[in-house]
Amino acid sequence: MSGLRVLYALALLVACWLPRAAGAEPSVLVLAALTVALVLEVALDACRRRGLRALGLLALWNALLVAAGGLALEQSGAEGGAFWAAVVAVWLGAWLLVSHVAELPRRPGLWGRLVALIAPIVFGLTVLWIWEVVVDALNVPRVILPAPSEIGARLSESTDTLWIDLVQTFGRGALAGFTIGCGAAVLFALVVDRYPFLRRGLLPVGNFLAALPIIGTAPIFVMWFGFDWPSKAAVVVAMVFFPMLVNTVQGLAATDAMQRDLMRTYSAGWWQTLMTLRLPAAMPFVFNGLKICATLALIGSIVAEFFGSPTYGMGFRISTEVGRLQLDMVWAEIAVAALLGSAFYGFWALLERRVTFWHPSQRSR
Repeated sequence: MSGLRVLYALALLVACWLPRAAGAEPSVLVLAALTVALVLEVALDACRRRGLRALGLLALWNALLVAAGGLALEQSGAEGGAFWAAVVAVWLGAWLLVSHVAELPRRPGLWGRLVALIAPIVFGLTVLWIWEVVVDALNVPRVILPAPSEIGARLSESTDTLWIDLVQTFGRGALAGFTIGCGAAVLFALVVDRYPFLRRGLLPVGNFLAALPIIGTAPIFVMWFGFDWPSKAAVVVAMVFFPMLVNTVQGLAATDAMQRDLMRTYSAGWWQTLMTLRLPAAMPFVFNGLKICATLALIGSIVAEFFGSPTYGMGFRISTEVGRLQLDMVWAEIAVAALLGSAFYGFWALLERRVTFWHPSQRSR
């Protein structure tokens, strides 16, 4: 982190020095907050007591927050080098803060999980802040890129529309297709595992079908199943079936020969071996497939709505609002889809930790 600290100090010096040459400067409050943040960051390296480090990190966060808020409200100097040097300093300070938080020891329980969330939250807030500042300072046309504040305002104003779109796209199309596709893939994987000739004969065909472009298959499914959610679910089934199948087949083959020989010495049949040994050993692979398919399902359902849907749905709304140049609504739909996809992925990740707690990848967390 010494290199980042040097860059931070250089950016702060530039922000303090350039005003005398360019006649445009950030406020004294911003420069003072950045200076305090630099002092705190240096002091954190020398501090070894956990309580003091926590207080130091909190103080560093507050100092950077004051500087970021001051820059966001700055009107004068937005076009000068000092302003942008201060923006770079805030970004580097947030980077250093995230580095310190990432080095905190992991603790079990709820507190440890909350601490683990601090780093991604700070990083995400920094990205949103830079987005807001750049759009406002450069006067970027809202048709090209709206500011996060405008997207947030549109989110709060259009909750009813966004909820209807969410229910149509995720609750009907994505979730139904995910359930059918993943369930069928797991059942088919059991059949493939029971009869090895299917692995040699049908898996290559499944690979071929998975390689078909969604932009070509989606209109066909719309013609077959209609414009409502069944056609979107069919697209999702086609997208998630093969990844789930491959992961499950690989998981069922994860046990070694010695373990299978031991089950045979116990006179265990194929079904008993499957339920007591092979299926539990395959759980990490199964959950890996579920996490992959969780994001694919929402993407497939949204893309399928571009090729025909009722007058609601995320894909329909995005394509319609782009034509009307209502980019804030488009970004609002994108934000909802991103949050929903992350939550769906997180659900399976949490369930994986509960089910596969015995696996080394989970015990090390």
